[in-house]
Amino acid sequence: MAKKTAPLLPSTTKLLVEFGERLKLARLRRRLTAKQVAERAGMTPMTLRSLEAGGSGVTIGAYLSVMQVLGLANDLAMLATEDQLGRQLQDARLVKSETAQSAPAPHLVSEPMKSGSSRKSVRAPAAKNDMPTTASSLPPTGTPADAFGDTKTTATLSALLKKSTRKGAAES
Repeated sequence: MAKKTAPLLPSTTKLLVEFGERLKLARLRRRLTAKQVAERAGMTPMTLRSLEAGGSGVTIGAYLSVMQVLGLANDLAMLATEDQLGRQLQDARLVKSETAQSAPAPHLVSEPMKSGSSRKSVRAPAAKNDMPTTASSLPPTGTPADAFGDTKTTATLSALLKKSTRKGAAES
C-alpha cells in the first residue's frame, strides 16, 4: 500500500487543481483524446483524469510525462525560479555573517617589559568606523510583506536580525 502524504493547504490544492486544468486545456487545444495522451504518457486514463483534476496523489513524474507528451516539458525550468522567501532568508544570514566578520578583532598592544616581569598584553580600543553593518544600512530588497506575504513573520525576522546585530556590536 502506498505511503500517505501530509494533507496540502487549501491554497496549494487550488494551485494543483489549476495546473491540472491547464494541462487539460493544453490537451484539448491539441485535439488529443484523454486515451491518446494516457497511452503516450504510459498511464491509465483514470490516472490522467485524476491528474487533470489536480489530484495530489498523482506523482510528479506522471505530471511531467503528460507535459512531455504535450510538448510542455521545458516549462518545468520555470518552476521555483523566483524564490523570494529563500533570497530574503539568505540575505538575513549574510547580514548576520557580515556583522560577525566586520566586528573588529581586539587589537593586542604590548606594554613595555619591566625587569623581572613577563610581557603583558592589553586590548586597544576599537575605532568608531569599525562598527558592524546593520540591516538598516543595507539597500532595501523590496517590501518584506511581498516576500513573506505575512507582516507578522517579517516583523519577527526583523526583530531577530536587529537583536543579533546588537549582540554582535555589544561583544566587540
